[in-house]
Amino acid sequence: MREPRVSDTATLLRLLCGEGIEFIVVGMAAGVLQGVPTTTQDLDIVHRRTPTNVTRLLSLLLRIGAYHRQDLADRRLPPAADALLGHGHLNLQTVHGPLDVLCELGTGVGYDELMPHTESVEDGSVTLQVLDLPTLIAEKARAARPKDKLALPLLIATLEERRRRALDD
Repeated sequence: MREPRVSDTATLLRLLCGEGIEFIVVGMAAGVLQGVPTTTQDLDIVHRRTPTNVTRLLSLLLRIGAYHRQDLADRRLPPAADALLGHGHLNLQTVHGPLDVLCELGTGVGYDELMPHTESVEDGSVTLQVLDLPTLIAEKARAARPKDKLALPLLIATLEERRRRALDD
């Protein structure tokens, strides 16, 4: 069976939550969940790097056929616990589409450091921790990749609109 190129974000989020995995939605999926009028082709998360959480995450990843998608030899190497406990990014392909598992957004900026910069968002039957718009904007500006530069105006406009509405209420 061929894996989808676009993430089935709802399914991935439901599965992550259903396994009790502690994670924060980051990247453009965080923006979409907060009303940014755009789409994204993958789901980016920062997970809590405790042995118990990594065991749950790895178990799920293996069940959904996760493998490193940027392996030029296309060996379909599965993720490993030591990588999930580390500091890097795992760009994975799953049967539900691309899933980028980030141990940290920046050096020393992992799950615990990001939690104060999250919002709780209801998505169907699950409550998600999502990186707040000001922090997402700062991260996109810091990354300064062409795709991040293109996203900044939408992120900023959405944040300004939310602030304006809050003042009107």
